Amino acid sequence: MPRTWKPSVTVAAVIERDGLFLLIEEETSDGIRLNQPAGHLDPHESLEQAVVRETLEETAYDFTPTGLVGMYMSRYRSARTGEAVTYLRFAFCGLAGQLHDMPLDDGILRTLWMTRDEIAACPERHRSPLLLTCIDDYLAGKRAPLDLLHTHASVFDEV
Repeated sequence: MPRTWKPSVTVAAVIERDGLFLLIEEETSDGIRLNQPAGHLDPHESLEQAVVRETLEETAYDFTPTGLVGMYMSRYRSARTGEAVTYLRFAFCGLAGQLHDMPLDDGILRTLWMTRDEIAACPERHRSPLLLTCIDDYLAGKRAPLDLLHTHASVFDEV
């Protein structure tokens, strides 16, 4: 029976403060890598809810999305299974709010603030080439209003 193709939907937060970008340092199967606060869309949540949740879980900061920087599709070969994996990433920009005293997600070693040049200087540490692409798009002023996104209510929302 043929396998069903299903892309993985992810969200990422591009958070800039005084020329510094909030990143996470995390353990991956490829070693310790840098990334924006990012993760997978969970069932029954909107893209905006997902990026707020992932940012809090990975950085302990509240996050208020203010715009959609871009939508990105990338394909990788899984180091674990050898299969091709397709990711659809929705990158949001916004503001970091309150920092909470809470543990970070499993695998997250720490948060750090870095300049664009510092990030560009270490591509071997990037979890994905989209890390710098999203920052460069943000710096180029790419933004779409959040009302571009619509989450249709369904019978599952009532559960």
